[in-house]
Amino acid sequence: MSQQDARFEEGREAPLNLGAMDAEDLQVISALLQDAVFPITEMSWLPRERRFALLLNRFRWEDTGRERHGPERVRALLVIDNVLHVSSHGIDRNDKDTILSLLSVTFEPGAEGVGRVLLTLAGDGAIRLDVEALEAALRDVTRPYRAPSGKAPDHTG
Repeated sequence: MSQQDARFEEGREAPLNLGAMDAEDLQVISALLQDAVFPITEMSWLPRERRFALLLNRFRWEDTGRERHGPERVRALLVIDNVLHVSSHGIDRNDKDTILSLLSVTFEPGAEGVGRVLLTLAGDGAIRLDVEALEAALRDVTRPYRAPSGKAPDHTG
């Protein structure tokens, strides 16, 4: 049995497990979630636990092996804690067949740590989470799979 050193590319194949406690941290999560898609039915607001969770299919922007195996997506869980209130705009929550596309996740601070997490969606939709304090986590929960389109999202035109 021969031993070989791990290659840099192999380290990138590990699932993500990130946290955000401030707006700067959240920018990293936002970049990794750009172009994530999810059915409207995969949003969950648990008021007693003060938790909002979203199961989505994110594009693996961080993947450096794309030339080797093609563009990939992975199922990931975004959890926002300390949520006091959830509202949405431009979303028909009664249409259970709706697929949403996430453009960005931002934090608008208020006084003494409170603020709003804004999930901006394609097509002028948005989800606003009023939070007591920013606490977010992003965790990949499946193995990567080949992107159904076979292409990376393109924002050039």
